[in-house]
Amino acid sequence: MEAMGVSFLSTTPCLVSLVPVPVPSPNSNSVVANRYFTRAGAIRCSKTETGHVYSEYGFHRRHVLKCIGATVGMELLASSGSWVEMASAADLIQQRQRSELLSNVKETLFKAVKGNPDLLPSILTLALNDAMTYDKATKSGGPNGSIRFSSELSRPENKGFSAAMSLLDEAKKEIDLYSKGGPISYADLIQYAAQGAVKATFLAAATRKCGGDEEKGRTLYAAYGSNGQWGLFDRQFGRSDTEESDPEGRVPLWEKASVQEMKDKYKAIGFGPRQLAVMSAFLGPDQNATEAILVTDPDVSPWVQKYQRSRETVSQTDYEVDLITTLTKLGCLGQQINYEAYTYPVRKIELSKLKL
Repeated sequence: MEAMGVSFLSTTPCLVSLVPVPVPSPNSNSVVANRYFTRAGAIRCSKTETGHVYSEYGFHRRHVLKCIGATVGMELLASSGSWVEMASAADLIQQRQRSELLSNVKETLFKAVKGNPDLLPSILTLALNDAMTYDKATKSGGPNGSIRFSSELSRPENKGFSAAMSLLDEAKKEIDLYSKGGPISYADLIQYAAQGAVKATFLAAATRKCGGDEEKGRTLYAAYGSNGQWGLFDRQFGRSDTEESDPEGRVPLWEKASVQEMKDKYKAIGFGPRQLAVMSAFLGPDQNATEAILVTDPDVSPWVQKYQRSRETVSQTDYEVDLITTLTKLGCLGQQINYEAYTYPVRKIELSKLKL
């Protein structure tokens, strides 16, 4: 049976013509290389009988189509390279913008906290209570800045925190003036204020170990402290604010709550006795008094004693690392971090207007 099919002229160079042709050396009669000549050709697509043997340089149609597809694909990849480079450059610019702003924010808040040491305990509890409104069942609440509203700030569990909130309001005004990517959210403001307060307590502890010499204390903290453990916490820069107060009844009055009530609340947000113990400084103005209560519970007591021993060491490693880890987890409850927050368009330079 004769083969049935249709022929067509290819718009691509004929692959069958890639046949090596010997080329003689110009100085001798020997063959030193092969050259490849191209010639016009046609590709015939036809139905063939089973067992048909192709010639030495024959190709199936699918081979040709694969070559064409590969060529087009490579061209697309090559042309997309510029887009990938542009995207990578944009990401780097945004990262730099956020990093520079965060560095300034932390410096502003640390100065504010350090200049008002009497408000340090209130700032810690303010950040805790803003996050403790998180409800695991409904995925609502959390560190969303809701505590800034007077209706929430005036609740019994937040009594006495107005001065701390006013201090942060003043810091926010300063930050918003130099932020090119828009105002900082209260959610970020409160959590990074807590970070500044925690760092201030770490530095104060190092200074005490150096006999009150603050310069030596800074050197000790830089050498043995946990400053390098804040990386994940700093990546959470970009929390969103809520526009209304969180529901009442979600945060205990810590100074009057029993240890069991505290444990129940921590359990409700996914924490345990370990996290309760390490955050003793957040539960009231007097950390020692708070720990004296916590140590009466058999579940919490071993952790309280562990962190007390750690605070007596030069580096406070166990205490500081666990506190940073807990604060990091607390600071993202119920939040969807916007990793493009506070970025802004970069002004393009018109080269034609430059005077050379």
